[in-house]
Amino acid sequence: MPEDESTRALRKVELRPPSPHPHQHRKPAGEGVPGTPAAPESADRGVREPGASSVPEASPLAGPPPAGEPPAAGAPVRDEQGGRRRLVSALWPPRVTRAQLVVALLLFGLGLGLAIQVSSTSDNNALRGARQEDLVRILDELDDRTQRLEDEKARLEKQRSELESSSDQAEEARKQTQEKERQLGILAGTIAAEGPGITLSVGDPTGAVESDMLLDAIQELRAAGAEAIQVNGVRVVADSYFTGSGDDMRIDGTKVAAPYVFKVIGKPEDLEPALNIPGGVVQTLEKEQATATVERSAKIVVDALRPAKRPDYAQSSSQ
Repeated sequence: MPEDESTRALRKVELRPPSPHPHQHRKPAGEGVPGTPAAPESADRGVREPGASSVPEASPLAGPPPAGEPPAAGAPVRDEQGGRRRLVSALWPPRVTRAQLVVALLLFGLGLGLAIQVSSTSDNNALRGARQEDLVRILDELDDRTQRLEDEKARLEKQRSELESSSDQAEEARKQTQEKERQLGILAGTIAAEGPGITLSVGDPTGAVESDMLLDAIQELRAAGAEAIQVNGVRVVADSYFTGSGDDMRIDGTKVAAPYVFKVIGKPEDLEPALNIPGGVVQTLEKEQATATVERSAKIVVDALRPAKRPDYAQSSSQ
């Protein structure tokens, strides 16, 4: 006989096990009366007891995870490795846009300009740190050199005009040639010379004066405009050299002894300050327990001569 809907609903209700009393102690699953099947848990899991964890407990009957599937604890490691790969792929190879390239070129140009400016500034540090007296002396030396060059230019122009206007150009050329020969002879040390200048006397009681100190004095005098120099009877020219020290001091192979007397022809107003500048020749010699005195004179005679050497290979190229 077919059942109606009310009969089927009543049967479902009779088949549902009775719910436990709310105050009755619930026994764990599988600990019921022997022979009585355990009451199935309610399918409604929306309501949880207070303090119950939301993570489902692993069933003791569940088997190991399938092969090839990493455990749940490895998920953060996999995400971190994936993030690193994405970061590396975003940074390399670099993607340079046109705007970034223009900005890089502008920054490079700016850095190059700053480097050049710093370099040029550091080159002038020596003059910036100099004292006022040293700067005045340097300016005076530059003015004197400029004046000497202007005088030489005027003299040459005068000689040219005399040659062009003279009726006897051959005689005028001969006179100028003789004058030039005398000037070159003074510079080469083959002709005696006289004129205003100074006398530098260097005493060396302890034998501490070295050859390079005397050479520094020669260089300072030449830079100040010295035209003829003689040291203890030895003519000093462009190819002169100093060797030894103390009792074995030599100039061009000739032995000289203290005191060393420098006879210098030139402008005294330029020669004396060049030796007495702070940290110059005089102060350097005094630090070595030597004595140095400078005297101006209206007439200095430089009469030590050097033999004229005939060149072995060089010949005049003028016709």
